[in-house]
Amino acid sequence: MSPKHEPIDAAGPDRDPRSADTDAAVEDQGCLAYRFDILRYSAGDSRPPHFQVYELTLDRKASVLEALLTIQDELDPSLAFRSACRGAVCGSCAMAVNGRLQLACRVPLQTIAGRKVVLEPLPGFEILKDLVVNMDEFWRKYERVQPWLHAKLSTVKESLVSPQDQQRIDQFVNCILCGLCYAACPAARRNQQFTGPAALAKLQRFWSDSREDRDLSTVRQEDSTEGLWGCHTIMACCDVCPKEVRPADGIRGLRRRWFAERVKQFLGSRKNRKGQ
Repeated sequence: MSPKHEPIDAAGPDRDPRSADTDAAVEDQGCLAYRFDILRYSAGDSRPPHFQVYELTLDRKASVLEALLTIQDELDPSLAFRSACRGAVCGSCAMAVNGRLQLACRVPLQTIAGRKVVLEPLPGFEILKDLVVNMDEFWRKYERVQPWLHAKLSTVKESLVSPQDQQRIDQFVNCILCGLCYAACPAARRNQQFTGPAALAKLQRFWSDSREDRDLSTVRQEDSTEGLWGCHTIMACCDVCPKEVRPADGIRGLRRRWFAERVKQFLGSRKNRKGQ
């Protein structure tokens, strides 16, 4: 099995013989020379994870993702990473950029001090190849909360949502499932069974929908230290979320609602016992 990635010291990387040999900024063209230290690894390869250096000159307004695409096109087609839209709405290019968990498409090169860019895969995930990690466990936990609307919608009349009800769930609708919150979550790192912030926030999104008509089984299954009580409210998920979803808010909301539901069930059972 491939190792789960933890940040690696980037000192002393191997130099790629195919790297572009450029050491001066082309100021008049708006371009600068950048150095990229990229973690390389392939599942099943006997060679341990290591850093490889690429040097090239790019427009300072280009994003880290655009730099990766240039490296793949012009220097090293074997470099593996995920990308799709380049518009910060697909979440595919999540990775660690100079130690910070971000979407590569949202990081302009001009914001990086020193023009040295260290790229690593998401921590806490099994590395498949280079910057590509195995997301299977993330998706399994996401699917477990049944992240869809459970409602009997009429085929004749629209099922409308009031602006107030829509505002209550908008925050969590914006999740793009990039996995950054899961990678940043210390609870997920310590407890591999923890459902994780993205899935729990999505559960809150649907349970809070005014059209929702699910039974409580999907919420009840998360009533444990592997579920909604596994979060330690450190807020790391909120710090890294590129869409300001604030998954910890969703988990707190789940806890409040589930506690109120349990109290209601308890009081109802007591009332039934007294009536017998």
